[in-house]
Amino acid sequence: MTPDSRAVCAVAREPGGPFSVEAVTLAPPRADEVLVDIVAAGMCHTDLLVRDSRPESLPAVLGHEGAGIVRETGSGVRDLAPGDKVVLSFPSCGSCIRCRTGRTAYCDSIAALKFRCARPDGSVATTDAHGRPVGDHFFGQSSFGTSAVAYARSAVKVPDDVDLRIAGPLACGVQTGAGTVLDVLRVVPGSSIAVFGAGSVGLCAIMAARLCGATTIVAVNRRASRLTLAAEFGATHLVSPTEVDPVEAIRDATGGRGVDVAFETTGVPDVLTAAVRSLDSLGTCAYVGTASPGVTGGIPMLEAMTKGLTVRGVLQGDSTPSRTIPRLWELHRRGLLPFERLITTYPLADIDRAAADTATGDVVKPVLLMP
Repeated sequence: MTPDSRAVCAVAREPGGPFSVEAVTLAPPRADEVLVDIVAAGMCHTDLLVRDSRPESLPAVLGHEGAGIVRETGSGVRDLAPGDKVVLSFPSCGSCIRCRTGRTAYCDSIAALKFRCARPDGSVATTDAHGRPVGDHFFGQSSFGTSAVAYARSAVKVPDDVDLRIAGPLACGVQTGAGTVLDVLRVVPGSSIAVFGAGSVGLCAIMAARLCGATTIVAVNRRASRLTLAAEFGATHLVSPTEVDPVEAIRDATGGRGVDVAFETTGVPDVLTAAVRSLDSLGTCAYVGTASPGVTGGIPMLEAMTKGLTVRGVLQGDSTPSRTIPRLWELHRRGLLPFERLITTYPLADIDRAAADTATGDVVKPVLLMP
């Protein structure tokens, strides 16, 4: 029988509290799981949101942008082997109608698989130094540690030349931003787009819009430094909502018509309203920003109807990770998706500093490097 493994993980133990970097024990992977030695893991606001607002899931190891090397595979795993480089992305059940038709981002069980911090049967693979269970399988992986027992369906094999120190954000931030532009909005040469929010998702969307050939790319953000980055990545117009009405500024940038497509990344209801109002007739607004349950965004109903507008939510860039992640890495290899410029690295021991910098927006994409 395969022995248990030892790891060092950052455990979130109480809402709003610091992470506890501690030794843990990992049970061997089950038939549909893999044991991955994590090289690096990205951090995003979702990790902190779960730490701060879901006490029922704690204590738990969070982290959902992991990259590492497979050490061991479960008995039922056929397409991965020890030594494979992998990026750990979002989970899916593999059997519901959405999974069977290739729309795994909308798996019927995805909410529970992401946020329960346990397997479907309630068990976990992680125990602390006192033998007490610690929540894991967050987003199918829990990658804030030196090793993780992850669902094999969450692991995407990547080429040997992939730099695992920067590859983790492909799992969520990059594929949400770039994937939405490439595969949902399907931006075409000569078109116009407005991107609301210039975090990692919004900036990756701007990179993707430029490589698609959009000629008008409007970045909307309150922070001047983020607008400067947006310009470097391809934004042609920069709008600060603290200085001007973004809808009016976007119409000015498009000869009064509005943009062909808009992308809302902030989760703020009023920003979604502005994104919809910034559209030209027959335009489409995609939004990925997360609001609290029950929060509604006001859609200008008469305007949306008379202009024939489309508004749709998007999860994970509508991606199928096994196809999307290698494609995005190839774009990066060709210099077309320079997402590595968004990354600031921290040792795992400095996870609380990374979390603070994430909360304040002082960095775009923190990445934890494992010892």
